Amino acid sequence: MSKNTLLEIRDLRANIVGKEILKGLSLTINEGETHAIMGPNGSGKSTLANVLMGNPNYEVTGGEVLLKGQPILGMAADERARAGLFLAFQYPVAIPGVTLVNFLRQALNAKRGVDVPVREFRELLFKQMDILKVDRDFARRYVNDGFSGGEKKRAEMLQMAVLEPTMAVLDETDSGLDIDALRTVAEGVNSLMNPGMGLLLITHYQRLLNYIKPEFIHVLVDGRIVKSGGPELALELEESGYDRYEAAAATA
Repeated sequence: MSKNTLLEIRDLRANIVGKEILKGLSLTINEGETHAIMGPNGSGKSTLANVLMGNPNYEVTGGEVLLKGQPILGMAADERARAGLFLAFQYPVAIPGVTLVNFLRQALNAKRGVDVPVREFRELLFKQMDILKVDRDFARRYVNDGFSGGEKKRAEMLQMAVLEPTMAVLDETDSGLDIDALRTVAEGVNSLMNPGMGLLLITHYQRLLNYIKPEFIHVLVDGRIVKSGGPELALELEESGYDRYEAAAATA
């Protein structure tokens, strides 16, 4: 059975404050696949996540991005979310005064384009909280206000669970997490994956990949993917680092 393509990035180029960061990046993710992009600091990993989600601070200067065959670079961020794209931020922001339950319901209403009945929403929310092993009192707290690093990332996973995206991008989800919190968040991600969904992990370290197992690893250096492979590539990077890829990119 052939897989459908979910996300196709073709020769993507992007600037921030006039500096070119992405320099011709191409990547294809099919349904049911988990991909990981790894690279040194400043290689363009978070720029890719921001460009995919439509952060207006980044200027796309070339290439295209297709989500389920539909061009998305001309869409606003909310339109991309409604089309099935989800981004978990490296540093989620706090929204004091807005409870997580209200935030999630408004987000789901916006995605579906209709007001979801309260009973239906509560059933969905509680079902996903049980899957993620999240205490129900958690939803009554203000969004990320006073949350620990692990709680912020669990809140992001709950958002992903409720919105049920087709394509999820996790931008350095392991950032700021201790081992226990990392394991908990990874278990949550694994529980949400399904055969029709795609997942792109953006990370600096191999440790996240001990818990979420990608089939494909890509090395990003100086705005381009310079090497792709299987899980063994992540182990190689953990042992030898990025030096040889950076040196090759510098002389290319």
